[in-house]
Amino acid sequence: MQRRPEGQELPFNVFAKACPSRGTLEHVTGRWGALTLGALHEGSLRFNELRRRVDGVSEKMLSQTLHALERDGLVHREAQPTNPPRVDYELTPLGREVAGRLLSLIHYVEGSMEAVLQARERYDGTRGAR
Repeated sequence: MQRRPEGQELPFNVFAKACPSRGTLEHVTGRWGALTLGALHEGSLRFNELRRRVDGVSEKMLSQTLHALERDGLVHREAQPTNPPRVDYELTPLGREVAGRLLSLIHYVEGSMEAVLQARERYDGTRGAR
């Protein structure tokens, strides 16, 4: 993991429109990317197992998400030459590190939901029911 030493710029800047790191950040932090990485952190899964684990994702969206994460080097796709074909998905070492960081955020959000729900209630109460 490359860290930014104080006063030194890295060759990539996610805040720059043309930087390729922005696309990877979108793949990782988008709804389906984050949930897919989190689900795969538990271990290798077949496509339909992964689809059931990530409740609500369509087959098309999961397929697109897996392709993007595989292209970014975060997910490994293993096709077994069996009949019917078997395809397993698992995290690469880089994917495991990214997923671990995402899961920290996910767990923090889950643990903070009481405060979030109270804030929503206060907000909605000052603006009328929606």
